[in-house]
Amino acid sequence: MVKKKQILVIGNNTTGCTPKHEKIAYEVGQEIAKSGSLLITGGLGGVMNSCSHGAKDENGLTLGIIPQDDPKFANEFCDIVIPSGMGFTRDFLNALSADGVIIVGGGSGTLSEVCAAYMSKKPMVAIRGFDSAIAPYIDGYVDHRKNVKIIGADTAKEAVDKIIELITA
Repeated sequence: MVKKKQILVIGNNTTGCTPKHEKIAYEVGQEIAKSGSLLITGGLGGVMNSCSHGAKDENGLTLGIIPQDDPKFANEFCDIVIPSGMGFTRDFLNALSADGVIIVGGGSGTLSEVCAAYMSKKPMVAIRGFDSAIAPYIDGYVDHRKNVKIIGADTAKEAVDKIIELITA
């Protein structure tokens, strides 16, 4: 049996999550499911909920790693819930659990996950077109180390195809 690719999707929680975020996140979830990969999210609302919903509608497998210590906080589309009880520290667990990361907008929490993934040299693809904390780094690097370039994508399909290409390279 071949191990599934594990793709983390990060972005706006319920605060700041617009219908545009929700639509593209839903489509990213669908594309991840179609690829046969495991979707990992932070398990809560906003982009995490929409992405998980899209994956479930395509019969995909979803994993939510939530910051709370009670699984009841996870969104309804998580097949597997890991209640980390770690608060914001769970951002590192999310990043380290992934083979690659797709970014859909986001604020400081998302930036924390990006930095954790960056330090671990995880491939990352960010959807262009959002005013976010991540926008200045798309098609560039987080810092002078140039650990991993954050590749920009314009569509959900492009983002998933690119992250799979980067994971398997």
